[in-house]
Amino acid sequence: MRALKYLFLAALLAVAAAAGWLWWFATHPLDLPRTPFDFTVHSGSGIKTLSRQLSREGLFREGESFWIVARLLGRVPTIQAGTYRLEQPVTPLELLEKLRRGDVQLIEILFVEGTTLRQWLAALAGEPQVRRTLEGGDAQLRAALGIAEPSAEGWFFPDTYRFAPGVADLEILKRAHAAMTKKLAEAWAARDPALPLTTPYEALTLASIVEKETAVAAERPLVASVFVNRLRRGMRLQTDPTVIYGLGEAYDGNIHKKDLLTDTPWNTYTRDGLPPTPISMPGLGALQAAVQPAHSDWLYFVARGDGTHQFSRTLEEHNRAVAKYQLHR
Repeated sequence: MRALKYLFLAALLAVAAAAGWLWWFATHPLDLPRTPFDFTVHSGSGIKTLSRQLSREGLFREGESFWIVARLLGRVPTIQAGTYRLEQPVTPLELLEKLRRGDVQLIEILFVEGTTLRQWLAALAGEPQVRRTLEGGDAQLRAALGIAEPSAEGWFFPDTYRFAPGVADLEILKRAHAAMTKKLAEAWAARDPALPLTTPYEALTLASIVEKETAVAAERPLVASVFVNRLRRGMRLQTDPTVIYGLGEAYDGNIHKKDLLTDTPWNTYTRDGLPPTPISMPGLGALQAAVQPAHSDWLYFVARGDGTHQFSRTLEEHNRAVAKYQLHR
């Protein structure tokens, strides 16, 4: 009987010691093998697998205590796959909370104003942390996002997008599309009532041209006013960026006279009115300029060579400006 008592007492002490160890382990900061300490949770990994992985990577001395603590406390999270970062020592309890939140390292991708859908798709395809799902290009995008217009061009708002590794390319574009839909609706609601545009899509198309014509914020309303004045008078827009867009991959970096004469749906030298689709992804400034252009009587503009433009009212004035800034006469 006495031996049984000793055995029971020893077992009780062992349990108490184990419980004490587990509590100490759970509440004391871990020594990081390196700072910052990054670790990647692979899809389908559970807490036991992760515990042993972190032991191999040097965060834990052994791979059992962490998952035992999680089970005893009822804190076995569904772990979101991705890369996690520890920048300072944390306790195992704090690490469990981080895993529960899915506090993964986000990756950034920047889409610049004036870039095209082709460039966006190439950027996404070249990002190793983005899962590729788009193989059908424009048609697949329009079907997935419910875009009724003839092209998805222009329908994505240029911005910096943050995402967890492994996100699908379509998910990023959904966010950009939702942002552009909202920005365009807000701009259209605040439009000049005298604007010679009948739909938000026309405003988006005009904004995409304004975006390509100037990077100077103060000039955007003036550039927009030139195109609006031309539309009111029935003049062709005659803007080079639309010609370049229509050339597609045939564009060699220089625009030639034959390019201006080669008819495409986007050639505003050979066709009246706006092109059938946007030619780029406009930013907020271009959207606002397209729906609230400056009140002017400008009909022409030419690049000065320093990023700004010279605006003219008549063809004679414009020809003089071309001679001065383009032909250097």
